[in-house]
Amino acid sequence: IQFNSIQFNSIQLLITRLTGHKMQHPPQRNMRRIVGTGTICLVLLTLDVPRVCNSFPVSSSILHTRSVSARSSFPTEAPGVLISSHQQPPNTNTNANTNVNTNTNSKICLFSVRPNSSDFLNIFTGDVPLLDVRADVEFTKGAFPTSVNIPILDDEQRRLVGTCYKEQGPEAAFDMGRDLMNPEIQAQRIHDWTNFIEAHPNGFLYCFRGGSRSNIAQQELKKVGIDFPLVEGGYKAMRTFLIEDLEKSIKELPMVMIGGRTGSGKTHLLKRLPRHVDLEGLANHRGSTFGRLVDEETTQINFENSLAIEFLQLRNAGPRDTVFIEEEGNRIGRRTLPVSMYHAMVEHLPTLILDTPIEERVRTCVQDYVTDLFPLFESAYKENAHEIFRKRHLDGIDRIKKRLGGKRHGLIHHQVSAALDLFESSGDTSGFYEPTETVLREYYDPMYDYQSNKQRKGPVLFQGDAESLIDWAEKNAGKFLH
Repeated sequence: IQFNSIQFNSIQLLITRLTGHKMQHPPQRNMRRIVGTGTICLVLLTLDVPRVCNSFPVSSSILHTRSVSARSSFPTEAPGVLISSHQQPPNTNTNANTNVNTNTNSKICLFSVRPNSSDFLNIFTGDVPLLDVRADVEFTKGAFPTSVNIPILDDEQRRLVGTCYKEQGPEAAFDMGRDLMNPEIQAQRIHDWTNFIEAHPNGFLYCFRGGSRSNIAQQELKKVGIDFPLVEGGYKAMRTFLIEDLEKSIKELPMVMIGGRTGSGKTHLLKRLPRHVDLEGLANHRGSTFGRLVDEETTQINFENSLAIEFLQLRNAGPRDTVFIEEEGNRIGRRTLPVSMYHAMVEHLPTLILDTPIEERVRTCVQDYVTDLFPLFESAYKENAHEIFRKRHLDGIDRIKKRLGGKRHGLIHHQVSAALDLFESSGDTSGFYEPTETVLREYYDPMYDYQSNKQRKGPVLFQGDAESLIDWAEKNAGKFLH
């Protein structure tokens, strides 16, 4: 019997589903036949099924069919697993415990019969795993949170196929793409794709348009007995769906902003509320001059995709209770909020104002931007961590030099530099407190007051400390619709 690891593991799970009991590992491995309605259903090798069930994740949506005829044509729209035989055994009434001739010339062919899909709503609300076969440069520019990139072609090969597509059409591009996959590349790709499918049997694959590259990947997988569905329309169709749906979410979701001065602890409070979207988390930036983290900021496309998906999931999760977001400017780091969303934040979204004493705000800033942040620098930059950490902070002070004025900038720059020296030599963060308070009082607070008084037109629903604000929000979360 010939089958690959996906077929081997899935067969054992299917047998448990078909027979209704767990099969035990016999003293000697032998061949068994399970007979169902119609003609022969399966020929299998019994093993320790419970062990496989615990270690091999297969979505229940795949294993629905209880019996399959080898001669029948399986409906493409039905969920299930099809197992066929190249040589049909004699038509007998052999029961499930009868031994089978081990010399039978059989080949087990197992594949998912899930069809290709354009059901973007379920793909994104269900966090379905996605196999992205586009080139690395395309994936880096924009993808989806559940995507894994295993490209069928490298960046240069992708450029050649794209040119061929424009000049000669899809058939010529398909042939070129297939020819560019030499045997070594082909074997590695199939190995990597198979590993992904083993881990995510309920997933889909996609390329840019759901065309040449997706079809090549499907054909190569079929050669090893795997039928893995693709997303119709590919990345382009999914991206269009999300952008259109994002506008719908902004109009339909009842949103309330958490406002307050820099260092108030808005992000910490936001994460304690049940239905929230962390815009700074999606952007991978804390939203201030000093808010850049160790990892690169999310790309603009990925920021928009992730935001659209979070809103979509909240909109389809049940009752339309309030969704809390943090009050932001039109930019978070280098990422830009959707125009319609920023317009809603300025023109009509209501706000809850978090009041926090200046001493606590200073402590929060030092905790967030020094104590908690530096270990990430150590992990990423090793022996160069302090040097890069110093440059990041002093560059931040320099970026607000014009607003601070030359004399005040020089004083704060000197204080932060001394604080960094003390921190490097002893781990003491106390040197950051004085310059942090100065920056809060003389730079961030005036800017926040101006924006709140002149630009925000929505109502203030409540103002108070963290605990009273959370209590008020939980009691009133279902009341705000717009």
